[in-house]
Amino acid sequence: MHRSKLLLRVISCGLLLSTLPSLAAAQDKPTLMVLASAHFNNPGRDTINIDVDDVMTEKRQAEIESVVEQLMAFRPTHIAVEVSEARQAGLDQRYEDYRAGRYELSRGEDDQLGLRLAAKLGHDRVYGVDWNGNPPGDIEADYDWVSYAQSNGHEEELASITDPERTSSFYVELKEQSIGTWLKQLNHPDALQASHQTYFDIAMIGDGEQLLGANWVGTWYARNLKIFSRLVKMAQHPEDRVLIIYGQGHAYLLQQFARESGAFELESVPDYLLD
Repeated sequence: MHRSKLLLRVISCGLLLSTLPSLAAAQDKPTLMVLASAHFNNPGRDTINIDVDDVMTEKRQAEIESVVEQLMAFRPTHIAVEVSEARQAGLDQRYEDYRAGRYELSRGEDDQLGLRLAAKLGHDRVYGVDWNGNPPGDIEADYDWVSYAQSNGHEEELASITDPERTSSFYVELKEQSIGTWLKQLNHPDALQASHQTYFDIAMIGDGEQLLGANWVGTWYARNLKIFSRLVKMAQHPEDRVLIIYGQGHAYLLQQFARESGAFELESVPDYLLD
């Protein structure tokens, strides 16, 4: 065998053997659980929205308390919510005021689940990990796939994306069931996959070089990668257990990134919520 090829094989084998101990050590890694939710406060800013019943009623508050008690069994060391990292100071103040009895929880799931659970566990902080800034380029010209669809013969595809009969497979209405049962349904793997598939339909909106749907979905992936990078940096020790509470559309990608990166062990919300 030619000497350079033999040397290359020896070096390659040496590199492989040298990585084995680090791979074994990498098995000791933090744990992540992604709690997918519809937005309790009905902001109406998503492509697909569902109307959530008033969670401030006595009945719903008791159900939320039950959910929080069940989530305590996960033993999170860090709780992250859908609040911009740039607004961390405001989140810190809100949490401090809540723990001191100076603040009543708002309707949002970041308050109702995140702050409530963190306080019960005695955490010092709830982490805002969101990023939702503007991508490069012109927003209307490069990313507004809805307007493009309406003006360029893609009305049928647009109607299919938001068809209530189709979205009911993943955006389950709260109705008469408990919040715990509802969240368990929203977090079922089939529901998360059906929700994620919608983004591939959005990516098809466009023609020629005007691929606005694909542009927009690219920014969606980028947003979730930025969120995920903050989770990785947050969890510095193998014993760390991170619970992130986010809109349902984010959950599939965050779990995918956790699996494919090898950064976390994953646990499942339905394993903790009772019917």
